[in-house]
Amino acid sequence: MGVEKRENNVRDLIAFWIFGLANNFAYVIMLSAADDIIKSQHKHNPQHNNKTNISNKCIENIGNPRCEKYMSTGAVLLADILPAMVIKYTMPFFMNRIPFGFRHLLVCLLQASSYLVVAFSPNIQISLFGVVLAALGSGLGEICYLALSSHYSKFLKFFDPLNLNFRSTIASWSSGTGGAGISGALAYAILTEPKFFDMSPRNALLVMLIVPIIFAITYWSLLTPVLTVHRINFFKISTWIVPVQNIKEKENLKIEEEEYDGKAYTHNFTFRDKLKIIYPLLKYMVPLSFVYFAEYLINSGLHQLMHFDCSHGFGLSLESQFRWYMALYQSGVFFSRTSVAFLKLPSFALYFLPFLQACRKN
Repeated sequence: MGVEKRENNVRDLIAFWIFGLANNFAYVIMLSAADDIIKSQHKHNPQHNNKTNISNKCIENIGNPRCEKYMSTGAVLLADILPAMVIKYTMPFFMNRIPFGFRHLLVCLLQASSYLVVAFSPNIQISLFGVVLAALGSGLGEICYLALSSHYSKFLKFFDPLNLNFRSTIASWSSGTGGAGISGALAYAILTEPKFFDMSPRNALLVMLIVPIIFAITYWSLLTPVLTVHRINFFKISTWIVPVQNIKEKENLKIEEEEYDGKAYTHNFTFRDKLKIIYPLLKYMVPLSFVYFAEYLINSGLHQLMHFDCSHGFGLSLESQFRWYMALYQSGVFFSRTSVAFLKLPSFALYFLPFLQACRKN
């Protein structure tokens, strides 16, 4: 393999790792900031969100169970998950005519908008709208970049003395999504922690705007172009829609790289054809859906009710406890999603691991 080809493969792997990280970053930040988003909007001071943390002190004695006066962080969870689910269930049926470049631009704009809306929100309704924007960007990005990976080799061969599966763009994406969890949760916890930077939630969110910028640069500057991905010519309106090519035509068409005409096509599947593709995937979709149900029920439904006093909570305030719990959890997510490069689990694990996830509730 030539040096240039090897360098392109490394660039693609790095690009997909950044795609995974940047795409899930806003989603993780909103979950990590859920407690702050809810509590800050219930304060009488409209400038509260621009101050430092709500409470810097731990509680000496938790006492009897208390009923929170605030809306549950589950509200942020719903705003962060439901829009993404709607996107994932609907967009695959008709997004094939939308160029990847436009999809990428939309994802970056949605993420940047979410940080700004939540940071400067005057009330809880606007804050939740900002969370919805982050969810839309994350959901759209996930189905787009996974689809984009199909245009790149499953295994990108380059110098790999340990023979790891990081040659796969899917493995890079998976590790990147795990990296989003640990880096996003840690970044927010460190920036807002009184013992470190002691930033207000608003300022911490504004710092995160660097991520959509890196996200945008990665697609247009780092990822190597491939012939099968349609590219937009901004000054030529006809390129704003991906042309359709029948499958039979594609079978008879042999395009040599040096004779390539600069056009990429998409398939013309009917709605019924697309539904048929889903049926064989249900055996994977059902257990994975159960995993996410258990995850979100625990993290954003139950954890808000788990409080520890000073002696058992490392001297952290209730708000800090929530943030650092999310950081600890996301660390586990990172290692589990990166393990695809090291471990090959048997098929029964797909059903056993969701059971273990559900056992955490007990």
